[in-house]
Amino acid sequence: MGKTYALTGNPNSGKTTIFNELTGATQYVGNWSGVTVEKKEGTIKNSDIQVVDLPGIYSMSSNSLDEVIALNYITKDKPDGIINVVSASNLQRNLYLTLQLLEMKVPVTLILNMMDEVKRRKINIDHLKLAQILSLRIIPTGADDRKELKNIKDTLTLDEVSNFNRFSYFSEDVQKAINELAQKLRETEHRLENDIHWLALKILEHDREIIERIKIINLGAVELGYKLRDEIQKQTKMELPEILAKQRYDYLREISEQVIEDLDKSLVTETVTDKIDKVLTHRILAIPLFLTIMLMVYYVTITGLGDKTIAFMEWLVGDVITKTVIAGLNTVGASEMVVSLVVDGIIGGVGAVVVFVPQIMILFFFIAILEDSGYMARIAFVMDKIFKKFGLSGKSVIPMLVGSGCSVPGIMATRTLENERDRKLTIILTPFISCGAKLPVYLLFAAAFFPSNSHIIVFSLYLLGILVAILSGVILSKLRYRGEDSDFILELPPYRIPRLKNVAIRMWDKAKDFLSKAGTVIFAASVILWFAQSFDFSFSRVVEPSDSMLASFGKLIAPVFSPLGFGDWITSVAFITGFAAKEIVISTLSVLHGVSEGALVTSLQNIYSPLSAYSFMAFILLASPCFAAISVMKRELNSWRETGFAVLYQTSVAYLISMLIYQVGSLII
Repeated sequence: MGKTYALTGNPNSGKTTIFNELTGATQYVGNWSGVTVEKKEGTIKNSDIQVVDLPGIYSMSSNSLDEVIALNYITKDKPDGIINVVSASNLQRNLYLTLQLLEMKVPVTLILNMMDEVKRRKINIDHLKLAQILSLRIIPTGADDRKELKNIKDTLTLDEVSNFNRFSYFSEDVQKAINELAQKLRETEHRLENDIHWLALKILEHDREIIERIKIINLGAVELGYKLRDEIQKQTKMELPEILAKQRYDYLREISEQVIEDLDKSLVTETVTDKIDKVLTHRILAIPLFLTIMLMVYYVTITGLGDKTIAFMEWLVGDVITKTVIAGLNTVGASEMVVSLVVDGIIGGVGAVVVFVPQIMILFFFIAILEDSGYMARIAFVMDKIFKKFGLSGKSVIPMLVGSGCSVPGIMATRTLENERDRKLTIILTPFISCGAKLPVYLLFAAAFFPSNSHIIVFSLYLLGILVAILSGVILSKLRYRGEDSDFILELPPYRIPRLKNVAIRMWDKAKDFLSKAGTVIFAASVILWFAQSFDFSFSRVVEPSDSMLASFGKLIAPVFSPLGFGDWITSVAFITGFAAKEIVISTLSVLHGVSEGALVTSLQNIYSPLSAYSFMAFILLASPCFAAISVMKRELNSWRETGFAVLYQTSVAYLISMLIYQVGSLII
């Protein structure tokens, strides 16, 4: 059986690029045991070596869930070694994590990434000297040259624990405390799975995760750790974690001075990144530029290139697939009911959603480029200033940006927020940011009612979601989630040319996720919807869908939506089925109208006005998310009461905003 290695590094260190480079198409995604945070694994090309991609972290502590996951995996699952990705462009900051890994006494191989960037800045890093100081194998690499990575499997098979002189950079009193505490831990050494000197250090650091483990085995060691920590803090008048961090950084500063050399200080001038940032993060221009860029993205996605893909997909589904299937069914003598099930139910439901796959891929192509280039990190930085003015945490920006792809990982990303008040608030607000699953609904209605300005209409919905999230944050932070927001520290990566391979992988991941839903959830929902609209409660086949059991349910709830401008039973049912997955809204409308996606546009135009169509899109945007997102909300909030409040608040806000759009719009128009 092959070995298993953990891949770790700081955010923006290029860890994801390295993971993709090492594993290629062999990677697969799941969840970490017991938590809903994504877990990526893969096999190094041409080998049986497994790589587990740990979350991006700055330190090996347990202040956030990402750090707890990394700590638990290394100390409990015990991989054969660690592949630590370090950004050469910010060496000192990145080596802080490396130093903590070496303190754990685990095998470490260091990938010194982005060497091409430091060379362009006329800086030289002596990686051979760094390898000598840390007693590590170091593989230098950059975007221009990945040759060394091809031989990494040979390096890993030789992996061993470094003979690095750990703890030598700590003061004498700290080292003495570590040794004294380690002696106490030796009483139960046979029950401890990790190095006792490292465990002693973590107790002194007051690492909650480690202390909870040690308490069960050796309470005396924990109590001694508290005593030793207090003694050092009294002498220095500083918190011990702060002391240890300072002493580590002092040591890393010494290392940096030894291995980093400016080739020609006269040539070290303002970088390209600095020049671009003067414009893109300008206090006045930043937001208008961001909005302009996103408007261009939506124009190309929806009106430009995307419009051509829709025409092709409609032809493929409607003229090719549907006619071929009908001909095949007629050839084998299939009954009218079977033909209706396959054509009207399955193809009509699934096909109505699948036609939007190319547009979704185009959108995420541009989003992947913005992320890989480093621009999205700047948007988080810029939005932080706005959020602070409204009493929100700047740290909420990252989960919301993630949530623009899908609310589920966006809600998961809140686990990196240490402040409980910020975390709960962000969980509730993130679903207001429109996710990719709602895009097909917008595309359909925008094409039907605003054909010449569809990209502006869809863009306005995204802006509406952001505005509602900000205003809701103000309201909830004053009335329900009071408290101080935390500071936001974000390392801005240099601008980079996006790697086509990374962009392609992200596009395919989104398409695969979308098609997976189409083949499972949407397929099942389409069959159920076809059955419910084809039969009444006595299970007799109905001539008109309005006489079906589904229509009876829809007519019961339809009056609730009348003030919003869409009080017909089909739309009411579509909203309810959208709880399973927002894409099913399109399937529902297609199946219940009994038409293909192309003819559905005409059918919708006979029911809605442009105003009621926009009201419906706003309601889909703001209402409670799908069941998957709600279940993650429950898990993260750890309370049915809080989850119930979140769902009720989101749906109530959606109802109010949608009603205002329709009622006020009706008065004006």
